[in-house]
Amino acid sequence: MSQTVLLNNIQHQSTRVIASFSAELGDAVASVQVFPTEFIELQKEYAILFRKDADSNQFQATVLLGTEQNENVYLDATHPSGWAAFYVPASVARGPFMIGYQTQQEQGEAVKTPVVHIDMQHPKVNEQQGAELFLEQGGNSPYLQHISKLLEVLHQGIQMQSAMFTAFESCGLIEPVNINFELKSGEKRSLVGNYTINENALRNLSAEQLQQLNQQGFLSLAYAVVASTSNIGKLIERKNNQDSQTGE
Repeated sequence: MSQTVLLNNIQHQSTRVIASFSAELGDAVASVQVFPTEFIELQKEYAILFRKDADSNQFQATVLLGTEQNENVYLDATHPSGWAAFYVPASVARGPFMIGYQTQQEQGEAVKTPVVHIDMQHPKVNEQQGAELFLEQGGNSPYLQHISKLLEVLHQGIQMQSAMFTAFESCGLIEPVNINFELKSGEKRSLVGNYTINENALRNLSAEQLQQLNQQGFLSLAYAVVASTSNIGKLIERKNNQDSQTGE
């Protein structure tokens, strides 16, 4: 059970956070939600896909990390961080931290401002090991400064994702995709319920549609999604290599 509280340099002066990644620390997940603000980095190493939220029926962006539940093929204890990729999705890298909102009065109006919260029950939170959050002489530690930047990526991404999907849908760019593949073991797998960008529809957009998407900052993101699909093969290769090492 989580215990989310507002982060402050008095109550959490001794709090430390383990900055590495492992299954034991809760990072064994097959997919995670990602945001438009990180598509350009993500497309270099992960397959970006879309899924519909079960409750809202709205599109969300995700990246594949594994081929089955509780599997993350990017976890690798031989790497210093425990993660075998240059870029870690912000929703994973943020660890126990999240964005909350605090209401303040500005010129007689209630204004919500984003603030940092921490889950004190998260497996990476302790007082014995890991990165410090605050410096002894005051101020945020380099690690907390890094986390603040990640949370800003998430905050901005949350702000723009709805408009991005609306633009993609209005241009007829989103299509369902089933991912079928066979492992070296001969086992056949199928990943369903995913959507992607229709490359032909993207190629055949009118000049007006291209201009509009470009002005909104979404055209490069659509191309990033298309380019990222080549990483599905790399993910399957990682899966096969790990299975070979474990003898499965």
